[in-house]
Amino acid sequence: MPSSAAQADPIPANPIPTDRRLALHRTMQTIRATETTLSRLFADGEIPGFIHLSVGQEAVAAGVVGALGPQDSFATTHRGHGHVLARGVRLDLFFKEIMGRAGGICGGRGGSMHVADLSLGVLGANGIVGAGLPLATGSALAHQTRRTGGVAVAFFGDGAMAEGALHECLNMAALWTLPMVFVCENNGWSEFSPTSTQFAATLDKLGAAFGVPHRRVDGNDVAAVAEAAAEVVDAARNGGGPRILECLTTRWHGHFEGDPQRYRNADEIASLPQNDPLRRSAEALLAAGVEESALTALVDSVDAEIREALEAARADALPDVDAAFRDVYTPTATLTAGA
Repeated sequence: MPSSAAQADPIPANPIPTDRRLALHRTMQTIRATETTLSRLFADGEIPGFIHLSVGQEAVAAGVVGALGPQDSFATTHRGHGHVLARGVRLDLFFKEIMGRAGGICGGRGGSMHVADLSLGVLGANGIVGAGLPLATGSALAHQTRRTGGVAVAFFGDGAMAEGALHECLNMAALWTLPMVFVCENNGWSEFSPTSTQFAATLDKLGAAFGVPHRRVDGNDVAAVAEAAAEVVDAARNGGGPRILECLTTRWHGHFEGDPQRYRNADEIASLPQNDPLRRSAEALLAAGVEESALTALVDSVDAEIREALEAARADALPDVDAAFRDVYTPTATLTAGA
């Protein structure tokens, strides 16, 4: 696996309480079940356009977003379903948006790569690699200027490490001591190529060039992610300036749904479930004394919620064509009145 060249930093022995672990496990289960449902819907032609799924990366979304407070904000990526689901976006509104229905979060006009919910501090996903970084940097500056006590998080993949936007945002965040966390979901792939063939440096060294502290964790261990995320978010919130959290994880599906992944070793793909973040989480919960029946009930509960949300989405109306022009242009009357 390409990301295996880097090793995770050791984590302090601060066990997460069992009830907190269960909440994280439920979040991961919700993401996994939603993404696998979307995979099926896409194959059946019920989802327009392309989708990029985060199956295998659930621990990063659960651990990082779970460390945020209500005043915080984040910008996500084209592979960002897990982040918004971890933030608590309503499942029915989420499915409606992905399926292009009028009742979606953005009226069905944003779709998979543009899910946003400002009421939850979700600044939006983006189809351009690295384009969420400046948005999160601006949000961090707003938190600082308005003294909200909030932290802004910028999610990005390792494929964005060669993007100039990352380097520029690291520079500005460091110069201005912004309350910001840069979270890299390092799955080892820059679309169809190993990231090692696209970026000559490493993220820790890039951060060091700007004086931004860096932590690297096992991104398939939700407890490790949660512990590290709590640390870096707390540091950024309390005047410590920006932080980098690099999470080594795995991408089970292709770059986009339907990608045959011919560029990838078949043995590697077959071995991915061995490091399944949900399996590892379940094993840790069982070892902590949680009954297997409780985990089964959790899965059944999540599946029921998804079925209900999907039924609501299928029953919702398609957008009216006239709605496509709403909120795009300022009405002439408004411009005249302003003059």
